[in-house]
Parts: sequence; C-alpha cells; structure tokens
Amino acid sequence: MLKKVPNPIDRHVGSRVRMRRMLAGVSQERLGEALGLTFQQVQKYEKGTNRISASRLQQISKMLGVPVAFFFDGAPADDSVGEGFADASATTYVADFLATSEGVQLTKAFVRIKSPRVRRRIVDLVESLGEAPIDTIEQ
Repeated sequence: MLKKVPNPIDRHVGSRVRMRRMLAGVSQERLGEALGLTFQQVQKYEKGTNRISASRLQQISKMLGVPVAFFFDGAPADDSVGEGFADASATTYVADFLATSEGVQLTKAFVRIKSPRVRRRIVDLVESLGEAPIDTIEQ
C-alpha cells in the first residue's frame, strides 16, 4: 500500500499554524486544550498529515490572533492556475525557516535589537557564514 503524502497546501497551512503558535509562545498542548483536542492532533495539523477544517481554522485564527488569510500567505500555487509573477521558492523557504524553533528564536531575538547598525552587521555576518565552506565554520 502506498503511503499517503500530505497535500502541499495542507502542509503549508500547518507550518503557518506552527510558526504563529511558536511566535505567540503557545505550546501544542495548550492550543489543543483550548480547541478541545490532544496535542497529538495539533501535531498532525502542523505537519499537514490531517487537514484543518474551515471552522477549526477559524478557531485557531482567533486563538492565535491572526486573520484566517494569514495561514495561506505564501502558499504553493496551484499548477493548473499558474504561478503568475510571484517567486514561490523565495516565500516557501522563508516560511519553512520561520516555522522552525530556530527561526522563531532568531526572529524574536533579532527584532529586540534596537540599533539598525547592529542589525545590519548581524545580517552581514550571517550572509558571510552562509557563503563560507562548512569545514571552516564547524571548528
């Protein structure tokens, strides 16, 4: 039997739920309790394994303080409609990164830095590390 692969839009919506939940500092358990679900069900939503119904997505949007449209921002385009002028790959990797705990931690720490000059130097540092060979970084 073939393993069922989650729909890319379900995965995207789930990753946006995860990103927003983490930014809000809400645990899977706490969100699940507020929705009347187990944390395992929240995990399945966030991975895109289980689809989120429209009414459930409305509940989640209210609890996390964002409009429902937030969960679809940067969603993969339907191939039958066409990509238009948007660079889907650019928004996808950013959304994927922001859905990780490291992405959330880095974003929270970065926005607390008041000096534009310091923020610019951090961006320069990270860009230079991204271009450096791996063996020179891991020492």
